Amino acid sequence: MRLWLLESLFAFVLFLGGSLLIAHWVGGSGWSWVPGWFADHSWTLPAAVVVLLGPFLVTEPFIRYAVHRWELSGDVVYARSGYLTREWVFVPVSRIQTVDKAQGWFERMLGLATLEIRTASHAGSSTIKGLDHHVAAGLAEQLAHRAEALRDDAT
Repeated sequence: MRLWLLESLFAFVLFLGGSLLIAHWVGGSGWSWVPGWFADHSWTLPAAVVVLLGPFLVTEPFIRYAVHRWELSGDVVYARSGYLTREWVFVPVSRIQTVDKAQGWFERMLGLATLEIRTASHAGSSTIKGLDHHVAAGLAEQLAHRAEALRDDAT
């Protein structure tokens, strides 16, 4: 959940910084193409960003954490994700072609990783985000070995 909180906070800071910059340019320069009411009240843009994105910043990481799940059971990897729309993916281990582990900037800072399970079909591929780095490495190795053992049974 720390990862999604950090990502939300970063996006919020970018939006707020951008809106403050625009408000400063519009309010200070008196551009002729900007409506007069907006030039006189340019502070409303950063205020709107705070009012509209503030609740999203607080709720989105908790909802994503509540929804984001994964499980390796038998010969299937089950992954559920999504914020506005839910996605359930069942990946048969025998269909796995590659298992990749990736780390973005925030994941590296927090000691987390993303596991990308790819099959020949894009629809059958899955991504598990926010795993502990050691769990992701162990799961990637385990899936690679299981997929190799089951490859002969696949049609």
